[in-house]
Amino acid sequence: MTEETKKEENNTEKEVETNEVEAEVIAETNEVETEEIAEEEAPATKEVPNVQPGDTVKVHQKITDVRDGKTKERIQVFEGVVLARKHGKGISSTITVRKVIDGVGVERVFPLHSPFIEKIEIVRSSKVRRAKLYYLREAKGRKARLKTKEEKTQGE
Repeated sequence: MTEETKKEENNTEKEVETNEVEAEVIAETNEVETEEIAEEEAPATKEVPNVQPGDTVKVHQKITDVRDGKTKERIQVFEGVVLARKHGKGISSTITVRKVIDGVGVERVFPLHSPFIEKIEIVRSSKVRRAKLYYLREAKGRKARLKTKEEKTQGE
């Protein structure tokens, strides 16, 4: 064999190897892309209502009691005004709910997609002009009131 034929054979072997490697890389990237698409298309764990600051909500939360080695599940309801919604509408979004019990303000932060949240009911929606209603912490009496949203009638 001449040197040129040997070089051509080596070049063709290298081309075949690079083509195989490129095919493997393309196959791997396709698998990763399909996995990412599958995760994006997968719905959230449950349907969550569109809760906004100013809404009065009832949050039904599962509580597990352990007494004498026995576990019991019950549902506890926390009703209050939503002060803030944080972290957007993603899986890690939370709401801060405030209510006053015996003159003491109580705030709780609920992850919306938590498996411990049974359901969220919107009792009343209020008209607010802020995204975060932290001023309600200091507001007393009349200043702590929120105006309810008025529904548009057909005649207007």
